[in-house]
Amino acid sequence: MTFAVGSLVSTRGREWVVMPKSTDDLLVVRPLGGSDDEVTGILTELEDIAPASFDLPDPARIGDYRSSRLLRDAVRLGFRSSAGPFRSFGRIAVEPRPYQLVPLLMALKLDPIRLLIADDVGIGKTIEAGLIAREMIDRGEVSRMAVICPPHLAEQWQTELREKFHIDAALLLPSTAARIERDKSLYESVFDIHPFIVISMEYIKMIQRVPEFVRTCPGLVIVDEAHTCVQIGEERRGGRKQQRFNLISELASDVTRNMIFVTATPHSGNEAAFRSLLSLLRPDFGRLPADLSGQDNARVRADLAQHFVQRRRGDILHYMDTDTPFASREEKDETYKLGDEYKALFARVLRYAREIVRSTTGSDHRRRVRWWSVLALLRSLASSPVAAAATLRARAQTLDATTVSEVDEVGRQTIFDLDPDDLTESSDLTPGADIDEDGESEAAGSSDRRRLLSMATAADALAGDFDTKLIRATALIKGLIKDGYQPIVFCRFVATAEYVAEQLRKRLGKGVEVAAVTGLLPPAEREERVAKLGEFEKHVLVCTDCLSEGINLQRDFDAVVHYDLSWNPTRHEQREGRIDRYGQPKKVVRVLTYYGMDNQIDGIVIDVLLKKHKAIRNTLGISVPVPSDTNLVMEAIFEGLLLRENSGASVGAGQLEMFEDDFAKQKRDLFTEWDKAEEREKRSRTVYAQQTIKVDEVASEMRATRDAIGSHIDIADFVKSAVVACKGAVSANGSVKIDLTEAPRALREAIEDASSFKARFELPVHSSEHYLSRTHPFVEALASYVMDTALDAQGELTVARRCGAMRTRAVERRTTLLLLRLRFHIVTTRPGYNAPPLLAEDCCTIAFEGAGESSTWLAPERAEALFSAMPADNISSEQSSSFVGRALESLPALQARIDAIVRERAAALLDAHQRVRQASRAKNYTTRVEPQLPADILGVYVFLPAVNI
Repeated sequence: MTFAVGSLVSTRGREWVVMPKSTDDLLVVRPLGGSDDEVTGILTELEDIAPASFDLPDPARIGDYRSSRLLRDAVRLGFRSSAGPFRSFGRIAVEPRPYQLVPLLMALKLDPIRLLIADDVGIGKTIEAGLIAREMIDRGEVSRMAVICPPHLAEQWQTELREKFHIDAALLLPSTAARIERDKSLYESVFDIHPFIVISMEYIKMIQRVPEFVRTCPGLVIVDEAHTCVQIGEERRGGRKQQRFNLISELASDVTRNMIFVTATPHSGNEAAFRSLLSLLRPDFGRLPADLSGQDNARVRADLAQHFVQRRRGDILHYMDTDTPFASREEKDETYKLGDEYKALFARVLRYAREIVRSTTGSDHRRRVRWWSVLALLRSLASSPVAAAATLRARAQTLDATTVSEVDEVGRQTIFDLDPDDLTESSDLTPGADIDEDGESEAAGSSDRRRLLSMATAADALAGDFDTKLIRATALIKGLIKDGYQPIVFCRFVATAEYVAEQLRKRLGKGVEVAAVTGLLPPAEREERVAKLGEFEKHVLVCTDCLSEGINLQRDFDAVVHYDLSWNPTRHEQREGRIDRYGQPKKVVRVLTYYGMDNQIDGIVIDVLLKKHKAIRNTLGISVPVPSDTNLVMEAIFEGLLLRENSGASVGAGQLEMFEDDFAKQKRDLFTEWDKAEEREKRSRTVYAQQTIKVDEVASEMRATRDAIGSHIDIADFVKSAVVACKGAVSANGSVKIDLTEAPRALREAIEDASSFKARFELPVHSSEHYLSRTHPFVEALASYVMDTALDAQGELTVARRCGAMRTRAVERRTTLLLLRLRFHIVTTRPGYNAPPLLAEDCCTIAFEGAGESSTWLAPERAEALFSAMPADNISSEQSSSFVGRALESLPALQARIDAIVRERAAALLDAHQRVRQASRAKNYTTRVEPQLPADILGVYVFLPAVNI
């Protein structure tokens, strides 16, 4: 016997719903009222399976006025294949903010999907991309997906997909590749056997792996940190960025592949690089003119706006009558002064550095290596005595390079913190030895060696109590902890981070847990160490910039200390974005920018870069990358510092003396270019403003979604009512405390932590609280328990009943409310391919006044309002049973009308399904929705006019 998707069958002593992917031989079924975790397969040849009919309520099992709403909410929250405009929203563990629907609606208007999500840091781009992926999977339009991301973000993507979207993705990293590949046969690819996979860009870009990946690449690809995959200049065609661009370009060349690009920094200041990023959306976008303003380009802008969404935080704070809570940022500059011993060491190192830079010996290549080595030495000296000592012992190094231009490029990328690769390839290590043309270490003369070792010994002696930078920072961190903050301390080098963490453990006391995380740790261990640290009441994280990009740390941390200044202002914004993002439970986060008052190195960075960057951000509301030739200006300034005999003067009034004379013009020219970049960014925000999705459209789909599956308010109301009905206890004081000590064991076992726990129903939540979404195990268990006990004809431990009667002032005539559960079969066909049928479930309340032919059917909103009706007079159980019995007797005469209502709901579902996926119409898709009749009548409730009016 063949069973249609959505039909009811009876086997193993219970009723089941037939799910998609069923065949004549194997039925994929879910228990009636069960969750997706209970889905199973039944072989039709081995087990007896019969069509099931759904019994009407038993009038002898009468409930009170709370029963109807509890049952309705339990049914609606139990749906996973929900009705409404989106197929996926019943399966996700987060309620999207209205603004997060915009990329989803944009994507569903495209076929294939080619979308660049460039929202600001902390808005929720991962959620926006995940919503699109989950919807495409649940619509049956894609069956396989890959996320390509930097290696340090891979575990986070895997966790986000699993916890928020119930997508179980394999992880393909160099450390996991061997284990994953053991699962495949000789003729299989790892990409064939894992439908969902998160891949490290550094692993998959290698030329020997590209052909296999391109051949087996899924139909949906998400590229995170997409700005790292742009086309670069001609000088390094074989470099890492070029490898990335070549790979992503080849994937994008398949015009049927869906691709989502995610980045908070789409425009780095390099117009050509930005155009190469746009070309991945559509090749012709790479040839767009630099200036798209004006009426002549209106059509081009509208075309591009279909593929590009970019919003700053201010755009979404108050969107569609919904406020999105973000913490306010309390920023403060804190300073320290060098001790006399450290000043003396600075002077010694500067003298040595000048000698190295002025030396004319060796090739041009060797002189440029020495130049970058000296800058690295100065950075480590400003960072900590241990970093300085390590560098002095080994001499500063640049990366391996063969030409002067390559030496300069690598040096700028590393020294000025420009290359995102340094977050993943351990260049947070303290610089080591010089590399000459032959790749061999340059040996210092014996006198030079003694001089370096002497300075290294002097640096060693400054660690601890003589390190005024550390002493002052410790006091600042103590102040943050005293004020209830949990800080992250960002350092530039591994040696500094480990040193600071060790010193803080000694100086902060036993009540504060301190951990260090650096690029030496594999990503999985970083994540584990951070998570373990968050379990302590008071904790401090000391880390390098390996945690400055893409990592979500807002639940356990709420302050940032820039212990070492980055020489790239954008990196500061990235660091702060780890805590200052959506989901931060603290109302105010703190940011301390920490620098030396008499430290020439910090003075240059503060005065030339950070102050200007902050001023632009405060004016524009977003960060604007420094102009691409900034490093040339900075090189000139540092060169002046090293070549001028009197450049050792301390900073006065926060500004180096040299800015008042020789370098005033360079600084002024830099600021002029930066101001131009700010104006370009303003125009860009106007040109690329998202105009294709209107607020009214988002509002309409949001209302339809909430009508179908409920909102966080409905979840909160249900959980509180059901817990109390199950003999639990609920108390509220901001968050909700739930005590299940006296509740049934099935509910106590659904929450692993304890029978008592704190929860919230909307983000943000504290690390000690549970976020109870509709798919949280406890909410699922509670809804399943309420529904299963209500449907159990023999059970007595029930908190919801399928029928009841009461007298109320909410009606003037006898009114009957029917609670229906509907199942629909969504069938989509297109030329040459028939997609598997989809299942959609819905919960519907209908009501009528009177009885028989004189019945008057109520509008849907009036029927829904009856769930809020309150009793006005007592009515006996016998009377209630009698009224319910008569209502049940009248149902056969109403069946035609009920079926008509179900068909109307099917037509509405078809309209909603197609409305949001407009692109399918242009591809000759044909969709129909088949209602599974008859509908299940879950509840029958009779409302009688009050006697005493």
